[in-house]
Amino acid sequence: MIIKLRLFLFLVLFGFLGKAQEVSRKKVPDSVVQSQPSTTDISEVIIRSAPRKVKLNEGNLVMPVSGNKDFKTSVNLLDVLRKAPGVSIDQEDGIFIGGRITPAIFIDGKAVVMSSQELQIYLRSLSPEIVESIEINTNPSSKYDAEFKGIIDIRLKKNISLGWKGSYSGNMYVNKFNYRENTLNLSYNTNNVTYNVQIGYNEGISTYRYSALQKLASTDMMRTNAYQKDDAKVYAILTGADFRLNDKNRLGINLRHNFRDNMRSRDGSLFTTDKTETQTVLNTISENPSNYRQDNLGITTDYSYQDKEFKLSFLGNYLSVQNKQKDDFINRNRSSTDILSYWKSDLFNKITIYTTQIDASQKIGNADIEAGVKYSFSDTHNNIRYDTLSVENIFVFDPSRSNIFSYREKIWAGYLAYRQKFDKLQINAGLRFENTNSISDAVTIDSTVTRNYLRWLPSLSLSYTFNPSSELSVSYSKRTTRPVFSQLNPFRFYFSPLNYWIGNPYLQPSFTSQIKASFRYKNWITSFTVGKEKDVMTRYPLYNPETNVLEYLGTNLPYRNFAILETSLPIKLTNWWNITAQLSGYYNYEFRPYLDEVFALNIYNYEIRLNQVFSFSKGYTVNLFFNYESKTGNSLYIIKPRYNVDVSVQKSWFDNKLNTKIGYTNLLDSYDQRLEFRHKQIMDNRFTHWWDSSRLFVSLSYNFGTSKYQVKEIQKTEEENRTR
Repeated sequence: MIIKLRLFLFLVLFGFLGKAQEVSRKKVPDSVVQSQPSTTDISEVIIRSAPRKVKLNEGNLVMPVSGNKDFKTSVNLLDVLRKAPGVSIDQEDGIFIGGRITPAIFIDGKAVVMSSQELQIYLRSLSPEIVESIEINTNPSSKYDAEFKGIIDIRLKKNISLGWKGSYSGNMYVNKFNYRENTLNLSYNTNNVTYNVQIGYNEGISTYRYSALQKLASTDMMRTNAYQKDDAKVYAILTGADFRLNDKNRLGINLRHNFRDNMRSRDGSLFTTDKTETQTVLNTISENPSNYRQDNLGITTDYSYQDKEFKLSFLGNYLSVQNKQKDDFINRNRSSTDILSYWKSDLFNKITIYTTQIDASQKIGNADIEAGVKYSFSDTHNNIRYDTLSVENIFVFDPSRSNIFSYREKIWAGYLAYRQKFDKLQINAGLRFENTNSISDAVTIDSTVTRNYLRWLPSLSLSYTFNPSSELSVSYSKRTTRPVFSQLNPFRFYFSPLNYWIGNPYLQPSFTSQIKASFRYKNWITSFTVGKEKDVMTRYPLYNPETNVLEYLGTNLPYRNFAILETSLPIKLTNWWNITAQLSGYYNYEFRPYLDEVFALNIYNYEIRLNQVFSFSKGYTVNLFFNYESKTGNSLYIIKPRYNVDVSVQKSWFDNKLNTKIGYTNLLDSYDQRLEFRHKQIMDNRFTHWWDSSRLFVSLSYNFGTSKYQVKEIQKTEEENRTR
């Protein structure tokens, strides 16, 4: 049924394309067609730049969203980012820029207050029509937190009028199972106050498959398979008020509560044969039901004062995150169904974060001087208990796997920034300091790690505008990345009975120095980045040939060198056909000590994207998006090539108040991830991850009310990015 549906969508799409030329020719008089044959005859087309204004802001790509045909069929802002140059979205909706950098998400110049899961939901709640532009910053200056190795700044439209307005958006994704998203936005604006409420409810089922083939030390062949089904419900409410006290003072208060309930079932199997694959050595099945709950509470206060050329702002944040998870791990003999092993886990995790930040800026002549100071405190506590079924058929506490872990971190930071323009040349310089004091306490294994370090982080950028059509920017920055809490926590996360990963409380922060050059000619933008990262945080596999257990452990690599070349060119082929071509090339060199050896390989890979938009009569828009990723990997693993095709159709009704979209993501179900271990003398292992990203979707959004006032969004701190 699914295959027939995909074929039908292909036929419908190309049927539309065939009619598009006919419609274009019928609507234009013959005399005009003859005078402009290059825009109506594909065989004699003249490639022209599309009238979509892109620009550079201190070397960062700025792209319009509202009114941009490239994003007209996009369901939400997450879908917009999926097609934006330099941005990639993985199968679990993780966002990356500049290769594999997880960016901070900003709204109108400030980061949003949400955990990674909530952030995905929030981006899905934003329609492209209310977003003015996005700015992609892969080399942030010293003004920003050192944790931010990349930033995506989303600028919302600022239409202001009195009254109230509202919008509803609903999306449904359908394959074997379905998933539904619902968001209601309400806002009311008076002369002095704006009130806003956002209510969201998402629920449905998603699936994941894992398969592996490993040649064991005994030369036996072991096949691992797992099928996971997640049934999730998410409730969210955001409410706040923005007070315009007078012309100089503004105060904002926001409160949010988010609750997630996730029931997961994971069924797996281990099937081992001899090297000839004719004799069965082991044949077991496993069950892993799980119940996961997350409860978030966040409060944000935001005050700003502006008088002529002076501006002062204060930002305060409180965040509380509680995670609870209970698992059962049951392993049976497939033929007899006898229980071979059975253990339970009970996890409680609580994270509390407080931050305060003060920024001030003053214009002196043609120069802008900015300074700021920030304090943040975070406290995380994890307690996971394992109980194992004994031979007496009772559950007994398992101290070898249980763990209590706490982590506290205090950060004092400050910066000084200078910006000035000399005719066509603009100079930006900055210096930031960050003092980090942390204590990690693994109670169960009686291990305490204390750190106190100060880092100075400079930045410099030069931008030169040759003329309105071309500009060049060169920038340098130094950043630091602290390990996230889950990377430090030394307890086991199981993927299968013989496969799990463990955190490392001794991980060091990494430091990155890089130089980036960007050039724009009209709508064609090219950037080149080169840099070096020290104390790279990564995971590595450790195989035990006696037990056949495969662990993934955390460590710091001495260094890696990297380079990135990206180019994006929008092209208008005809009045009804636009293409944006994107090409990215990556270079990575890791110096990786591993099991008494050193592996250092030069890895090259590339990515090609083609985003095609077809505009038809009666307001129909069709989008065909193609993405190809070449073979890549690192010093230990090879990652096989993959590609995906998305198709979607959009139509607006009732003076653009009602917007409908239908499409199919990952149309050919070709976007799984296949990895293979490079060094067969150590371990012969290959495995595949598959997510149900191949789905039919239907989207409906409706705007109502009298006001077009856009409320100010809430902010997020860099520590909250690290709660994931």
